[in-house]
Amino acid sequence: MRWNLTEEPKSEKVAHLSKVLNVSPTISKLLLNRGIETYEQARTFFRPNLADLHDPFLMKDMDLAVQRIEKAMKSNENIMIYGDYDVDGTTSVSLVYNYLSKLYPNLTTYIPDRNTEGYGISYQGIDFANDNDIRLIIALDCGIKAIDKVKYAKEKGIDFIICDHHRPGNEVPDAVAILNPKQNTCSYPYDELCGCGIGFKLVQAIHQKRKLDFKEIIPYLDLVATAIAADIVPMNGENRILAYFGLQVINKNPRTGIKALLSSIKKEEITITDVVFVVAPRINAAGRIKSGNDAVALLIEDNLEAAAEFAKAIENHNIERKDLDKRIAKEALQQIKENNEEERFTTVVYDENWHKGVIGIVASRLIEKHYRPTLVFTKSGDFLAASARSVKGFDVYEALEKSSEFIEQFGGHKYAAGLTLKPENYEKFKAKFEQVVKESIPKELLIPEIKIDAEIDLTEITPKLNRIIKQFAPFGPQNMKPVFATSSVRDNGYGKPVGADKSHIKLSLIAGSHFKTFPAIGFGLAEKFEQLPKGKGFDIAYTIDENHWNRNVTLQLVLKDLKG
Repeated sequence: MRWNLTEEPKSEKVAHLSKVLNVSPTISKLLLNRGIETYEQARTFFRPNLADLHDPFLMKDMDLAVQRIEKAMKSNENIMIYGDYDVDGTTSVSLVYNYLSKLYPNLTTYIPDRNTEGYGISYQGIDFANDNDIRLIIALDCGIKAIDKVKYAKEKGIDFIICDHHRPGNEVPDAVAILNPKQNTCSYPYDELCGCGIGFKLVQAIHQKRKLDFKEIIPYLDLVATAIAADIVPMNGENRILAYFGLQVINKNPRTGIKALLSSIKKEEITITDVVFVVAPRINAAGRIKSGNDAVALLIEDNLEAAAEFAKAIENHNIERKDLDKRIAKEALQQIKENNEEERFTTVVYDENWHKGVIGIVASRLIEKHYRPTLVFTKSGDFLAASARSVKGFDVYEALEKSSEFIEQFGGHKYAAGLTLKPENYEKFKAKFEQVVKESIPKELLIPEIKIDAEIDLTEITPKLNRIIKQFAPFGPQNMKPVFATSSVRDNGYGKPVGADKSHIKLSLIAGSHFKTFPAIGFGLAEKFEQLPKGKGFDIAYTIDENHWNRNVTLQLVLKDLKG
């Protein structure tokens, strides 16, 4: 792995910040690396405030969106809340539906079927709206590239409001309103909101226009925090404020559906990590295995018994999803080996029998083994559909744009995208995508990177340091949990492999002439530890964590990598 030590801030800046905040130089370095240089900036960082959220009407077309919704309610029109089948889409639909249903009865939700309709706005969804006399569709987490679909709807007398955070193309749909801060023509101060975040801004705007108390919409932030965590958007600016207060809602008074999903976790405090690894995969599993409608049903349910039943069904979907992605990842790795493709700059694999619902997860699993921009294809009707995932620092969306001559349609982000193409173009696309990546990716990006925030001595690790680092949360892109490096540490001789397959290591580490030992755990690092020269010091990269055991809390190091 490639260790990348963050550039040391200027010593005078470190000294100044340490003095005004009364913190250690290490904490000052961590803050300066996050662009925090003053007492005021630090206060904003450590004490997020809902008052710092931007006025929703700063977003292009927000006034038009609110006017059209108000007009629909006054005219007694039927409104469809339409969203993607993943966590961001289903939480968005649940949020907007939940809010509007308290104001207006003529609403329905619609989540497209992953297998028969595919991603985004579908003709089938528009036909359903037309058959049910729906004149307004509010599309969430999708729609920014649905030019032909929106035109088709308009011909049938159906208006669209599009709330999307994906990158727009050169042309945008002819909708009544498009809420997307990534548009060049939108001057909204923050452009990294997820789809559910934009849905919340729409709700905030409607609430604000009606001169209602903002506190009434805070309970919806549990959904926004879940979407922020799942969609891996930057954890800064508005996202950090929304996630911070959303986690408070999750911990104090979550909606019934989220409470049902968290029933198996016996923890005093739910963190963003719990949302990422417990809540999000289960919500996602509904759309991957059966239907995203199941996730929406869970998230808008008020009755705890009914929610528990939905959660149980979703848990079964999640178990099936785990089995599928494990099996398909194994088959894909075998395909790479058989085709001697380990040395390529990309990983592109295909099997017509792979389950469309899990190919995105499989792509991520393949990157863990072969660190390359990766696409996993399967058959989808008359086309091939793929999920794309990328390595840190490489824009896979841009690479797909450069390979678009062989693609029917695509959309997404820098690190994750989806596409479809004709079967006869698969080999041509595969060759073109390999060529584009080979010509544009710096060689170092093909080696996994560990970004080191600071080099420290083990003796600096104290309960106080840990208490302050905990206040950096919630963690996420652009505000990751700090990773430290310490050189020339030694194991006290009692280190051993642990776990069912003995692939992990448990160590007690010593540094320098100090005799104090520091407990450490390294997941998947047993083989690396065995390869280190015996009796010599080695370097470690790690985060600081708490180990809760028998009501005792001790600090431990979670090793990310080690080298001699």
